[in-house]
Amino acid sequence: MSSSRLVPVLLLLLLGAVPLAAAQTSSPQRPRTVAGVCGATNWACVAECIDAECVDTCMRNDCEQALERLKACTRNAGCEPNDGACAARFCQPICERSFEPAPPSPEKEVPAPCEGAKAQGRAPPRELVGTWTLVAASLPEEEEVREERIEPQPRSDYARSLQVTPLGCFVLRTALESATLGQGNSLVVRAWGTLEASGKDQVRLRTKDGQAVGPVCGDKRVIPLTGPKLRFRGGSYVWDLEEGVLTLMVDDASKQTFQFERATPEDGKK
Repeated sequence: MSSSRLVPVLLLLLLGAVPLAAAQTSSPQRPRTVAGVCGATNWACVAECIDAECVDTCMRNDCEQALERLKACTRNAGCEPNDGACAARFCQPICERSFEPAPPSPEKEVPAPCEGAKAQGRAPPRELVGTWTLVAASLPEEEEVREERIEPQPRSDYARSLQVTPLGCFVLRTALESATLGQGNSLVVRAWGTLEASGKDQVRLRTKDGQAVGPVCGDKRVIPLTGPKLRFRGGSYVWDLEEGVLTLMVDDASKQTFQFERATPEDGKK
């Protein structure tokens, strides 16, 4: 991996923690959603993002406007970040109009999506097995005209992690907290599937399913991320491991690069 390619990575490290994910880099296409709300289409889009700009794109327009109204309400009510009761008491109507579906979902949470899951073909390289935390993301080498970011700095609540099992299952995890969803609301967006080795230093992530789980509007929600109108894209990467840092580079013309470090036991308790 050339040092020139990682210059943007170091710049983003100076700005703060950058988000993680997989399979989908920033795209000019905006997700379709029910007008004025944030729903499964947005979260399925978020689940495969790696960089913050992609997350912003997934949540732009109607979703962004709905969340801004909700955050204004909880801010004016003086709600604390983890006080779901405050948000439910003062902002319940606005909150329910901001998310789809409004009522609690009958979907059951999948606690261990990799249990029994196995990739077809070769097992992943042993070096990739474990849980990784995203620490930096580069900008694509081919600069494109981008819309302004929703917020000027990378947001700390876009926390990203990647888990790879010995049998070739992966789980991508994105934590969206009150800074994004309004005080008292949080979602853990997960996508999972198989990691397939396709060469000496190449892997492909094939996303199969996903869920967004967490307290929203005073109730725990389990939002499925698959359906007739929801399609995961997956993605191919060139990988490199040097001095404990895992680098994934998108295997396309953008050459966008992402760096991960192994998660510590303390990370798992957060």
